[in-house]
Amino acid sequence: MNPGPPQSDAAAPTSGQLAQAIKAQARRLGFELVGISPLSDPPHEQSFADWLREGYGGDMAYMARTEQARRHPDTRFPWARSVVSVAMNYYTPFPRETHHTGAPRGWISRYAWGDDYHAMMEERLEALLGWIRDTVGGAVEGKVYVDTGPVLEREFAGRAGIGWIGKNTHLISPEHGSYFFLGELLLSLELPADQPITDRCGSCDLCLKACPTDAFVGPYRLDARRCISYLTIELKGSIPTEMRPLIGDHIFGCDICQEVCPYNVDIMASKEPAFQPREGLHAPELIPLLALGDDAFRSRFKGNPMKRSKRRGVLRNVAVALGNLYSRESIPALAALLSDPEPLVRSHAAWALGQIGAAEARAVLDEARTRETDPDVQAEIARALTACAP
Repeated sequence: MNPGPPQSDAAAPTSGQLAQAIKAQARRLGFELVGISPLSDPPHEQSFADWLREGYGGDMAYMARTEQARRHPDTRFPWARSVVSVAMNYYTPFPRETHHTGAPRGWISRYAWGDDYHAMMEERLEALLGWIRDTVGGAVEGKVYVDTGPVLEREFAGRAGIGWIGKNTHLISPEHGSYFFLGELLLSLELPADQPITDRCGSCDLCLKACPTDAFVGPYRLDARRCISYLTIELKGSIPTEMRPLIGDHIFGCDICQEVCPYNVDIMASKEPAFQPREGLHAPELIPLLALGDDAFRSRFKGNPMKRSKRRGVLRNVAVALGNLYSRESIPALAALLSDPEPLVRSHAAWALGQIGAAEARAVLDEARTRETDPDVQAEIARALTACAP
Protein backbone atom coordinates (compact mmCIF):
# COMPACT_ATOMS: atom_id res chain seq x y z
CA MET A 1 0.00 0.00 0.00
CA ASN A 2 2.83 2.38 0.85
CA PRO A 3 5.62 2.27 -1.74
CA GLY A 4 7.93 4.13 0.63
CA PRO A 5 10.19 7.07 -0.12
CA PRO A 6 12.53 7.09 -3.10
CA GLN A 7 16.07 5.78 -2.64
CA SER A 8 18.56 8.24 -1.24
CA ASP A 9 20.56 8.30 -4.47
CA ALA A 10 17.48 9.17 -6.57
CA ALA A 11 17.08 12.70 -7.88
CA ALA A 12 14.83 14.91 -5.78
CA PRO A 13 11.35 15.17 -7.33
CA THR A 14 10.24 18.43 -8.87
CA SER A 15 7.34 20.23 -7.23
CA GLY A 16 5.05 18.93 -9.96
CA GLN A 17 6.21 15.35 -9.49
CA LEU A 18 5.88 15.68 -5.73
CA ALA A 19 2.32 17.02 -6.08
CA GLN A 20 1.34 14.05 -8.25
CA ALA A 21 3.01 11.63 -5.83
CA ILE A 22 1.18 13.19 -2.87
CA LYS A 23 -2.17 12.81 -4.62
CA ALA A 24 -1.42 9.21 -5.54
CA GLN A 25 -0.45 8.40 -1.98
CA ALA A 26 -3.59 10.08 -0.64
CA ARG A 27 -5.69 7.84 -2.88
CA ARG A 28 -3.81 4.79 -1.65
CA LEU A 29 -4.73 5.85 1.88
CA GLY A 30 -8.41 5.71 0.96
CA PHE A 31 -9.28 9.28 -0.07
CA GLU A 32 -11.39 9.16 -3.23
CA LEU A 33 -10.79 12.81 -4.10
CA VAL A 34 -7.69 14.92 -3.54
CA GLY A 35 -6.56 18.30 -4.81
CA ILE A 36 -4.05 21.03 -4.02
CA SER A 37 -4.56 24.77 -3.62
CA PRO A 38 -2.45 27.67 -2.36
CA LEU A 39 -2.95 28.96 1.16
CA SER A 40 -4.44 32.41 0.70
CA ASP A 41 -7.63 34.22 1.63
CA PRO A 42 -10.63 32.09 0.56
CA PRO A 43 -12.57 33.48 -2.41
CA HIS A 44 -15.77 34.00 -0.43
CA GLU A 45 -14.30 35.14 2.87
CA GLN A 46 -16.30 38.39 2.79
CA SER A 47 -19.52 36.44 2.22
CA PHE A 48 -18.65 34.40 5.30
CA ALA A 49 -18.20 37.61 7.30
CA ASP A 50 -21.56 38.93 6.05
CA TRP A 51 -23.19 35.61 6.95
CA LEU A 52 -21.94 35.94 10.52
CA ARG A 53 -23.02 39.59 10.79
CA GLU A 54 -26.54 38.72 9.69
CA GLY A 55 -26.82 36.16 12.48
CA TYR A 56 -27.25 33.17 10.20
CA GLY A 57 -24.77 31.18 12.28
CA GLY A 58 -27.14 31.03 15.22
CA ASP A 59 -25.51 29.86 18.44
CA MET A 60 -22.35 28.57 16.75
CA ALA A 61 -20.18 31.06 18.64
CA TYR A 62 -17.00 29.24 17.67
CA MET A 63 -17.52 30.50 14.13
CA ALA A 64 -17.38 34.12 15.28
CA ARG A 65 -14.45 33.46 17.63
CA THR A 66 -12.37 32.10 14.78
CA GLU A 67 -13.63 34.45 12.07
CA GLN A 68 -10.30 36.14 11.32
CA ALA A 69 -8.39 32.86 11.23
CA ARG A 70 -10.95 31.43 8.80
CA ARG A 71 -10.98 34.48 6.57
CA HIS A 72 -7.22 35.09 6.64
CA PRO A 73 -5.52 31.72 7.28
CA ASP A 74 -2.01 33.09 6.75
CA THR A 75 -2.31 35.01 10.03
CA ARG A 76 -2.61 31.73 11.93
CA PHE A 77 -0.38 29.66 9.65
CA PRO A 78 2.31 32.05 8.36
CA TRP A 79 4.53 29.12 7.45
CA ALA A 80 1.96 27.37 5.24
CA ARG A 81 2.18 27.61 1.46
CA SER A 82 -0.15 24.87 0.16
CA VAL A 83 -3.28 23.01 1.23
CA VAL A 84 -3.91 19.39 0.30
CA SER A 85 -7.68 18.86 0.43
CA VAL A 86 -9.07 15.33 0.59
CA ALA A 87 -12.55 13.83 0.48
CA MET A 88 -13.83 10.46 1.65
CA ASN A 89 -17.14 9.03 0.42
CA TYR A 90 -19.59 7.97 3.14
CA TYR A 91 -22.67 7.24 1.00
CA THR A 92 -24.50 3.99 1.74
CA PRO A 93 -27.50 3.21 -0.49
CA PHE A 94 -30.22 2.66 2.08
CA PRO A 95 -33.43 4.56 1.25
CA ARG A 96 -35.37 7.02 3.33
CA GLU A 97 -38.48 5.17 4.46
CA THR A 98 -41.94 6.39 5.33
CA HIS A 99 -43.60 4.50 8.15
CA HIS A 100 -47.36 4.39 8.19
CA THR A 101 -47.57 1.16 10.16
CA GLY A 102 -45.53 -0.52 12.86
CA ALA A 103 -43.33 1.08 15.49
CA PRO A 104 -42.58 4.79 14.96
CA ARG A 105 -39.18 5.35 13.42
CA GLY A 106 -36.96 8.35 12.88
CA TRP A 107 -34.26 9.55 10.51
CA ILE A 108 -30.57 9.97 11.21
CA SER A 109 -28.37 11.69 8.64
CA ARG A 110 -26.39 9.18 6.58
CA TYR A 111 -23.06 10.51 7.79
CA ALA A 112 -23.87 9.38 11.34
CA TRP A 113 -24.82 5.78 10.60
CA GLY A 114 -21.34 4.37 11.10
CA ASP A 115 -18.18 5.24 13.00
CA ASP A 116 -17.03 8.78 13.68
CA TYR A 117 -14.90 9.94 10.79
CA HIS A 118 -12.70 12.49 12.56
CA ALA A 119 -10.09 10.21 14.13
CA MET A 120 -9.90 7.92 11.09
CA MET A 121 -9.28 10.72 8.61
CA GLU A 122 -6.89 12.54 10.93
CA GLU A 123 -4.83 9.37 11.31
CA ARG A 124 -4.64 8.89 7.54
CA LEU A 125 -3.73 12.52 6.93
CA GLU A 126 -1.00 12.27 9.57
CA ALA A 127 0.25 9.18 7.72
CA LEU A 128 0.28 11.22 4.52
CA LEU A 129 2.27 13.96 6.25
CA GLY A 130 4.78 11.38 7.49
CA TRP A 131 5.11 9.96 3.98
CA ILE A 132 5.74 13.45 2.58
CA ARG A 133 8.47 14.09 5.14
CA ASP A 134 10.14 10.78 4.31
CA THR A 135 9.86 11.49 0.60
CA VAL A 136 11.23 15.02 0.73
CA GLY A 137 13.94 14.00 3.14
CA GLY A 138 13.89 17.32 4.94
CA ALA A 139 11.95 19.35 7.43
CA VAL A 140 8.36 19.87 6.30
CA GLU A 141 5.95 21.71 8.54
CA GLY A 142 2.37 20.45 8.38
CA LYS A 143 -0.98 20.65 10.14
CA VAL A 144 -3.96 18.29 9.82
CA TYR A 145 -7.61 19.31 10.17
CA VAL A 146 -10.80 17.30 9.80
CA ASP A 147 -13.86 19.46 10.40
CA THR A 148 -12.53 20.77 13.71
CA GLY A 149 -10.18 23.66 12.98
CA PRO A 150 -10.59 27.29 11.90
CA VAL A 151 -10.51 26.47 8.19
CA LEU A 152 -13.14 27.18 5.54
CA GLU A 153 -12.70 23.68 4.18
CA ARG A 154 -15.23 23.85 1.35
CA GLU A 155 -13.47 26.94 0.01
CA PHE A 156 -10.10 25.20 -0.17
CA ALA A 157 -11.59 21.98 -1.54
CA GLY A 158 -13.42 23.95 -4.20
CA ARG A 159 -10.29 25.86 -5.15
CA ALA A 160 -8.46 22.50 -5.35
CA GLY A 161 -10.90 21.14 -7.93
CA ILE A 162 -12.66 18.60 -5.72
CA GLY A 163 -16.03 20.17 -6.48
CA TRP A 164 -17.99 23.40 -6.43
CA ILE A 165 -20.09 24.86 -3.65
CA GLY A 166 -23.69 24.26 -4.70
CA LYS A 167 -26.86 26.21 -4.07
CA ASN A 168 -27.47 23.99 -1.01
CA THR A 169 -24.04 25.13 0.32
CA HIS A 170 -22.63 21.58 0.03
CA LEU A 171 -19.51 20.87 -1.95
CA ILE A 172 -20.56 18.87 -5.03
CA SER A 173 -18.36 16.66 -7.19
CA PRO A 174 -19.67 15.98 -10.71
CA GLU A 175 -18.75 12.29 -10.41
CA HIS A 176 -19.14 11.63 -6.69
CA GLY A 177 -22.01 13.89 -5.60
CA SER A 178 -21.85 15.48 -2.15
CA TYR A 179 -21.86 12.62 0.35
CA PHE A 180 -18.26 12.92 1.46
CA PHE A 181 -16.20 14.12 4.41
CA LEU A 182 -13.51 16.74 3.91
CA GLY A 183 -10.07 17.04 5.45
CA GLU A 184 -7.06 19.30 4.98
CA LEU A 185 -3.30 19.00 5.25
CA LEU A 186 -1.55 22.38 5.42
CA LEU A 187 2.04 22.21 4.20
CA SER A 188 5.06 24.49 4.19
CA LEU A 189 5.83 23.26 0.66
CA GLU A 190 5.18 25.27 -2.49
CA LEU A 191 3.15 22.93 -4.70
CA PRO A 192 1.43 23.57 -8.03
CA ALA A 193 -2.30 24.12 -7.62
CA ASP A 194 -5.11 22.22 -9.31
CA GLN A 195 -7.79 23.95 -11.35
CA PRO A 196 -11.14 24.74 -9.71
CA ILE A 197 -14.39 23.30 -11.13
CA THR A 198 -16.94 25.72 -12.54
CA ASP A 199 -20.32 25.87 -10.82
CA ARG A 200 -22.64 23.37 -12.53
CA CYS A 201 -25.89 23.93 -10.62
CA GLY A 202 -27.30 25.93 -13.53
CA SER A 203 -30.99 26.78 -13.16
CA CYS A 204 -31.72 23.82 -10.87
CA ASP A 205 -33.23 24.80 -7.52
CA LEU A 206 -34.61 21.46 -6.31
CA CYS A 207 -32.65 21.70 -3.06
CA LEU A 208 -34.03 25.15 -2.25
CA LYS A 209 -37.63 24.06 -2.83
CA ALA A 210 -37.30 20.76 -0.95
CA CYS A 211 -36.16 22.22 2.38
CA PRO A 212 -39.02 21.66 4.84
CA THR A 213 -38.02 24.59 7.04
CA ASP A 214 -37.25 27.15 4.29
CA ALA A 215 -33.73 27.43 5.64
CA PHE A 216 -32.30 28.84 2.41
CA VAL A 217 -32.41 32.62 2.30
CA GLY A 218 -31.47 32.24 -1.36
CA PRO A 219 -29.13 30.21 -3.54
CA TYR A 220 -25.81 29.50 -1.78
CA ARG A 221 -27.07 31.12 1.45
CA LEU A 222 -28.28 29.13 4.44
CA ASP A 223 -29.87 30.46 7.60
CA ALA A 224 -28.56 27.83 10.01
CA ARG A 225 -31.16 28.81 12.60
CA ARG A 226 -33.82 27.20 10.41
CA CYS A 227 -31.77 24.21 9.27
CA ILE A 228 -32.81 20.81 10.66
CA SER A 229 -29.18 19.74 11.00
CA TYR A 230 -28.43 22.81 13.11
CA LEU A 231 -31.58 22.41 15.21
CA THR A 232 -30.95 18.73 15.95
CA ILE A 233 -27.14 18.82 16.31
CA GLU A 234 -25.60 22.24 16.82
CA LEU A 235 -28.34 23.83 18.94
CA LYS A 236 -27.80 22.76 22.54
CA GLY A 237 -30.85 24.35 24.16
CA SER A 238 -34.56 24.34 23.50
CA ILE A 239 -35.73 24.00 19.90
CA PRO A 240 -37.93 27.03 19.04
CA THR A 241 -41.56 26.03 19.33
CA GLU A 242 -42.44 27.19 15.84
CA MET A 243 -39.69 25.02 14.32
CA ARG A 244 -40.58 21.76 16.05
CA PRO A 245 -43.44 20.68 13.75
CA LEU A 246 -41.24 21.31 10.70
CA ILE A 247 -38.54 18.90 11.89
CA GLY A 248 -40.75 15.89 11.19
CA ASP A 249 -39.15 12.58 12.14
CA HIS A 250 -35.53 13.81 11.98
CA ILE A 251 -33.60 13.09 15.17
CA PHE A 252 -30.03 13.86 14.03
CA GLY A 253 -29.38 15.79 10.85
CA CYS A 254 -31.45 15.81 7.69
CA ASP A 255 -30.06 15.04 4.16
CA ILE A 256 -33.09 16.27 2.18
CA CYS A 257 -31.20 18.95 0.22
CA GLN A 258 -28.68 16.28 -0.79
CA GLU A 259 -31.22 13.59 -1.61
CA VAL A 260 -32.93 15.74 -4.25
CA CYS A 261 -29.68 16.85 -5.89
CA PRO A 262 -29.31 15.36 -9.41
CA TYR A 263 -25.60 14.87 -8.82
CA ASN A 264 -26.39 12.38 -6.05
CA VAL A 265 -28.24 10.01 -8.41
CA ASP A 266 -26.43 6.76 -9.21
CA ILE A 267 -23.33 7.56 -7.20
CA MET A 268 -20.95 4.91 -5.95
CA ALA A 269 -21.45 3.53 -2.46
CA SER A 270 -18.66 3.91 0.07
CA LYS A 271 -16.18 1.05 0.26
CA GLU A 272 -15.11 2.03 3.77
CA PRO A 273 -16.38 -0.60 6.27
CA ALA A 274 -16.42 1.94 9.11
CA PHE A 275 -19.12 3.97 7.35
CA GLN A 276 -21.58 1.09 6.96
CA PRO A 277 -24.70 1.48 9.12
CA ARG A 278 -24.47 0.24 12.65
CA GLU A 279 -27.37 -1.91 13.74
CA GLY A 280 -30.40 0.22 14.56
CA LEU A 281 -29.13 3.51 13.11
CA HIS A 282 -30.84 3.40 9.72
CA ALA A 283 -34.43 4.50 10.42
CA PRO A 284 -34.24 3.54 14.14
CA GLU A 285 -37.22 2.73 16.31
CA LEU A 286 -37.82 5.80 18.43
CA ILE A 287 -39.57 4.64 21.59
CA PRO A 288 -36.68 2.41 22.82
CA LEU A 289 -34.32 5.40 22.57
CA LEU A 290 -36.31 7.21 25.26
CA ALA A 291 -35.33 4.53 27.78
CA LEU A 292 -31.59 5.10 27.41
CA GLY A 293 -29.87 6.20 30.59
CA ASP A 294 -26.48 7.92 30.56
CA ASP A 295 -24.44 4.71 30.61
CA ALA A 296 -26.58 2.99 27.99
CA PHE A 297 -26.41 6.06 25.76
CA ARG A 298 -22.62 6.24 25.97
CA SER A 299 -22.32 2.53 25.26
CA ARG A 300 -24.68 2.56 22.28
CA PHE A 301 -23.13 5.61 20.60
CA LYS A 302 -19.49 5.08 21.51
CA GLY A 303 -17.36 6.11 18.55
CA ASN A 304 -20.42 7.40 16.66
CA PRO A 305 -21.16 11.03 15.68
CA MET A 306 -24.42 11.05 17.64
CA LYS A 307 -22.48 10.98 20.88
CA ARG A 308 -21.71 14.65 20.25
CA SER A 309 -25.32 15.68 20.98
CA LYS A 310 -25.23 13.90 24.34
CA ARG A 311 -28.18 12.02 25.77
CA ARG A 312 -30.24 15.11 26.52
CA GLY A 313 -29.95 16.40 22.95
CA VAL A 314 -30.88 13.10 21.33
CA LEU A 315 -33.83 12.50 23.69
CA ARG A 316 -34.99 16.07 23.04
CA ASN A 317 -35.02 15.33 19.32
CA VAL A 318 -36.70 11.93 19.71
CA ALA A 319 -39.49 13.49 21.78
CA VAL A 320 -40.12 16.10 19.08
CA ALA A 321 -40.21 13.41 16.37
CA LEU A 322 -42.73 11.34 18.34
CA GLY A 323 -44.90 14.42 18.83
CA ASN A 324 -44.81 15.07 15.10
CA LEU A 325 -45.76 11.44 14.42
CA TYR A 326 -48.71 11.73 16.87
CA SER A 327 -47.51 8.46 18.36
CA ARG A 328 -50.06 7.39 21.00
CA GLU A 329 -48.06 4.25 21.73
CA SER A 330 -45.22 6.47 22.91
CA ILE A 331 -47.28 8.15 25.68
CA PRO A 332 -46.00 5.88 28.52
CA ALA A 333 -42.37 6.43 27.51
CA LEU A 334 -42.87 10.19 27.15
CA ALA A 335 -44.67 10.25 30.50
CA ALA A 336 -41.62 8.65 32.11
CA LEU A 337 -39.47 11.46 30.67
CA LEU A 338 -41.51 14.01 32.63
CA SER A 339 -39.44 12.83 35.61
CA ASP A 340 -36.10 12.96 33.77
CA PRO A 341 -33.25 14.81 35.54
CA GLU A 342 -32.77 17.06 32.48
CA PRO A 343 -35.19 20.01 32.20
CA LEU A 344 -34.51 20.10 28.44
CA VAL A 345 -35.78 16.54 28.10
CA ARG A 346 -38.81 17.13 30.32
CA SER A 347 -39.88 20.23 28.41
CA HIS A 348 -39.76 18.58 24.99
CA ALA A 349 -41.51 15.47 26.29
CA ALA A 350 -44.30 17.74 27.52
CA TRP A 351 -44.54 19.38 24.10
CA ALA A 352 -44.76 15.98 22.42
CA LEU A 353 -47.57 14.87 24.74
CA GLY A 354 -49.43 18.06 23.92
CA GLN A 355 -49.09 17.30 20.22
CA ILE A 356 -50.39 13.76 20.65
CA GLY A 357 -53.29 15.16 22.59
CA ALA A 358 -55.02 12.03 23.91
CA ALA A 359 -56.82 11.90 27.25
CA GLU A 360 -53.98 9.74 28.59
CA ALA A 361 -51.47 12.43 27.61
CA ARG A 362 -53.49 15.11 29.37
CA ALA A 363 -53.66 12.99 32.53
CA VAL A 364 -49.89 12.56 32.79
CA LEU A 365 -49.31 16.26 32.05
CA ASP A 366 -51.79 17.20 34.80
CA GLU A 367 -49.91 15.00 37.25
CA ALA A 368 -46.52 16.38 36.21
CA ARG A 369 -47.69 19.95 36.63
CA THR A 370 -48.20 19.40 40.37
CA ARG A 371 -44.55 18.45 40.99
CA GLU A 372 -42.58 20.37 38.35
CA THR A 373 -40.36 23.14 39.79
CA ASP A 374 -38.49 24.42 36.73
CA PRO A 375 -40.28 27.53 35.38
CA ASP A 376 -39.45 26.78 31.74
CA VAL A 377 -40.77 23.24 32.01
CA GLN A 378 -43.83 24.50 33.86
CA ALA A 379 -44.54 26.83 30.94
CA GLU A 380 -44.12 23.96 28.46
CA ILE A 381 -46.54 21.79 30.44
CA ALA A 382 -49.10 24.60 30.57
CA ARG A 383 -48.91 25.09 26.80
CA ALA A 384 -49.11 21.34 26.24
CA LEU A 385 -52.22 21.08 28.39
CA THR A 386 -53.82 23.85 26.35
CA ALA A 387 -52.85 22.06 23.14
CA CYS A 388 -54.47 18.80 24.17
CA ALA A 389 -57.55 20.26 25.83
CA PRO A 390 -60.75 18.34 24.95
